[in-house]
Amino acid sequence: MTAFTSCNPATGEVSFTRPAWSETTLAHSQAALRRAQQTWARMTVDQRADQLLHFADRLSLQREALAELVTQEVGKRTPECLAEIDKSVQLVRYYAELAPSLLKSQLIPTQASRSGVAFEPLGLVLAVMPWNYPVWQVLRFAIPALMAGNACLVKPAPSVPQCSQLLLDIAREAGLSVLEMAWIEPDLVEEAIRGCDAVAFTGSTHTGRVIAALAGKHLKKTVLELGGSNPFIVLADADIAAAARDAANSRFRDAGQSCNAAKRMIVVPEVAEAFVEAFCAAAAQLRAGDPHDPATTLSPLTRADLREALHAQVLDACAHGAELKLGGQMPHTPGFFYPATVLDHVNPSCRVYHEEVFGPVASILRARDEADALRLANDTPFGLGASIYSADSERAWQLARQIEAGSVFINRHTSSDLRLPFGGVKASGYGRELSEFGLYEFVNVKTYWQK
Repeated sequence: MTAFTSCNPATGEVSFTRPAWSETTLAHSQAALRRAQQTWARMTVDQRADQLLHFADRLSLQREALAELVTQEVGKRTPECLAEIDKSVQLVRYYAELAPSLLKSQLIPTQASRSGVAFEPLGLVLAVMPWNYPVWQVLRFAIPALMAGNACLVKPAPSVPQCSQLLLDIAREAGLSVLEMAWIEPDLVEEAIRGCDAVAFTGSTHTGRVIAALAGKHLKKTVLELGGSNPFIVLADADIAAAARDAANSRFRDAGQSCNAAKRMIVVPEVAEAFVEAFCAAAAQLRAGDPHDPATTLSPLTRADLREALHAQVLDACAHGAELKLGGQMPHTPGFFYPATVLDHVNPSCRVYHEEVFGPVASILRARDEADALRLANDTPFGLGASIYSADSERAWQLARQIEAGSVFINRHTSSDLRLPFGGVKASGYGRELSEFGLYEFVNVKTYWQK
């Protein structure tokens, strides 16, 4: 049986393994969670909020230890790991404050003497989670689901067993018996789906289709947060220095391993050369190295196979007309490092034009004009987020309405905000996380009517 394995991305050394569950263990875990969920659902929303605030306090106290494990398993720089955990703590406190009012039953006047809706839990929600944000991604789904009265069974990625276990330990220390990690291999995912009431998935579009098909087979609700290839549009009146700085920050943070990063820089002719020069200059300043070292600004990729796949995309782009402006050379040092890479004149013959690029590689697409920039922005299977840089904010708002994406940021790179819904369209998935919209994804909006 394949084990869950920790491999340090900065060195390539394996430091920890753990076995996967059997089908019997999975069944026992789901049964225990269902029993715990019945008690949890009978609590008031305020009582659940108090319990989760206790968890937030415990999480905050253990932030350094948890961040260290994320660095060891994912390879992210220490400040990036600490920021992930701090944002997760804010998430818990945000929902603890927001949920009690949003989950109150609502009276809706009709011809009935009394009618309205109540927000009731679905039961047991399964989450299949990725490796790149092993704390944030889990809690972004789990906290609103728990606040609504559900229990959560989380299948972590195979490469992050230690930080996933510590996150679970912290939850248990806070008395949360309605959260559990499912140490299962892919062959048991369908069984896990069968035994749950809904499914959340964050990861690749390819795997998302598989999860959605399995959930559909068993008629389980799904929320899918899938890949992204976010356009970053720079118009003629944009602040080029600010746009280049933001684009580099978005594309290369976390070694470029973020679905919501800027990936396709779309520039109009008037500013193309100036932007490319400024963007390459910013990328060239990045320094790869030990993620613990404060001087390091570019962390390694998480796995060797991911680096190989990324390099193959770069080689394909160069073979099909893209110009390599920076990077693109496979390092021969320990670990899974890859240099900040910039591909100019990317065209539809290149795989990177159509595929998600999950690493520190930026594509520059040269538009003929503003209308062509919008065409290029939408000429992708994905629709997670987009950015528009322009001095004319009203014009940018008008253009934003023509972009096929779950979010559009004006004069700012894409990111997530606790107060705003997060999710995509097209091959980037469906459903929303965060804000009140994320809270309502895993509830039964039940209608009541009295004669």
